[in-house]
Amino acid sequence: MPPPSLDGVRGILLDIEGTTTPISFVYDVLSPFARERLDQVCARAQDDPTVANAVALLCAEHDAEADNDLPELGNGAAYARWLMDRDRKSTALKALQGLIWEDGYRTGELNGRVFDDVPPALERWRRRGLRLRIFSSGSRLAQKLLFGHTDHGDLTPSFEGFHDTTTGPKREASSYAEIAGAYELPPGEILFLSDVVDELDAAARADMRTALAVRPGNRPAEPGGHPSVHSFDELP
Repeated sequence: MPPPSLDGVRGILLDIEGTTTPISFVYDVLSPFARERLDQVCARAQDDPTVANAVALLCAEHDAEADNDLPELGNGAAYARWLMDRDRKSTALKALQGLIWEDGYRTGELNGRVFDDVPPALERWRRRGLRLRIFSSGSRLAQKLLFGHTDHGDLTPSFEGFHDTTTGPKREASSYAEIAGAYELPPGEILFLSDVVDELDAAARADMRTALAVRPGNRPAEPGGHPSVHSFDELP
């Protein structure tokens, strides 16, 4: 199936992992960086209200768990690692990771990564008057940090909004309806790009246009009726 047309599109909603950013950056760089520092950041909860709020969210999620293999909460670090091992899209975990990555970007230990076709596409789309937003399971803080510290410079001015799982789950149509409301656009005038077919299906149920991002390192996926995009160059 050919790439989608941008005719009639007024907004583009982008996933991050596997869409704008290689999956390897997330799993080989960001995740290990956060894992190694979870104990350190959770220990700051008594003195740092932002960390305390994230740990409180983690405690609430822990209390709601029904898994028999659940570790003791402790200061939250062991449970956070348990969530990471299961690739759980935990809002509390993402908040903690964002705080850790903030330290890393500030010290220069981390540098955001995007595919080379992303910066020119963002500029091209903005020149066309298209409005750009992000929807990722990573926290809004983590999203802004990644795009704010890339080899191509600060890309955050390209985006008018950032959405995470506080908006809603990425596999539920209601989340995309809410984002369309934030755009103040009909869903049919918004194109959502993601490497996860279940997310595209949810966006399509909300009447958004969709396209599957097929990037190096992504897990093989059947498009399921969604157009495919191998490079943002295919969307002039």
